[in-house]
Amino acid sequence: MINVLDKGYIKLVNNMGSDLDVANSARVSFDKEISSLEDKDVKLINYLVKHKHDSTLRHCVMTFEVYAPLMIARQWWKHHIGSAAIDDQDGWNESSRRYVTENEEFYIPAIDSWRSAPENSKQGSGDSVGTYKGAKYYQAMNRIVQTSTELYKEALADGVAPEQARLLLPAYAMYVRWRWTVSLNALLHFLSLRLDPHAQYEIREYARAINTIVHQHYPITSAAWNDYRI
Repeated sequence: MINVLDKGYIKLVNNMGSDLDVANSARVSFDKEISSLEDKDVKLINYLVKHKHDSTLRHCVMTFEVYAPLMIARQWWKHHIGSAAIDDQDGWNESSRRYVTENEEFYIPAIDSWRSAPENSKQGSGDSVGTYKGAKYYQAMNRIVQTSTELYKEALADGVAPEQARLLLPAYAMYVRWRWTVSLNALLHFLSLRLDPHAQYEIREYARAINTIVHQHYPITSAAWNDYRI
């Protein structure tokens, strides 16, 4: 497990595949199979990645458990939808506030982590707004979280349905947990977009953590992708 942000994390739940599977998925075209990788197989994997023979990457699958603020989960969801159009080896199951009514946690950026709006763009962020403004909104967020959490619990105690009581919580900051099963192809595509410097800082932090895990299990394929596709 790799900790991300203040309370989040990425955890690998399961992995099916290796660099060997990437090479063998290509070699089956010639009715061949290898049991260990040699230099020629490293060159083969680099060729496959460089020339976008991406079907060879769809035989490997990873499952992650992610704990992240809702604003990041909704950005991430776009990749789930996009991956479904590429291949069907993609699954997403998320915890629901219709059923889970405890352990509320929220992402509150530290005082020095509040960022300015960019000068020449409608999205993204710029430099720090400074400690004075950072402290102002850090304290405001803490007040909002405390008040909304108290109201949420009060509503539940009054018998309000959890699916409505959750409206009292500051949604975008609230941490949610989900499991994501994804092919190596779709996963590497996710990294291509979310490791980009223009991606939001918070999701880049999750992408960096995933990149570390992917490289541990697919060092050759991951390195090739970083060389040719990122």
